[in-house]
Amino acid sequence: MGFDQGLAERVRAALADTSGLTEKQMFGGLSFLVDGNLCVGVMGDELMARVGPAATEAALARPGSRLFDMGGRPMKGWVNVHQDALEADDALAGWVGDALAFVHTLPPK
Repeated sequence: MGFDQGLAERVRAALADTSGLTEKQMFGGLSFLVDGNLCVGVMGDELMARVGPAATEAALARPGSRLFDMGGRPMKGWVNVHQDALEADDALAGWVGDALAFVHTLPPK
């Protein structure tokens, strides 16, 4: 599986001022880690966002989101967001911001 290069560029721009940022190809896409913790990723034409277990239900209530599924196992705290829900830059920034807020609560790896 490849990943949407345009979406990856938009995510890079949204994370441009984030310290401790690295990129890594994983899960068949491109992942963005902050201080070693997975924050967001681009899988195919969707955004994968790590919002945390406490924010899962609220995230799933937002348009275009669904629970991230890893090999048939739903992963609470992680959501995929369909590209149609990411057309506006502020929508993408909202998802990236929520993921950053959660990841900043984790200890660096």
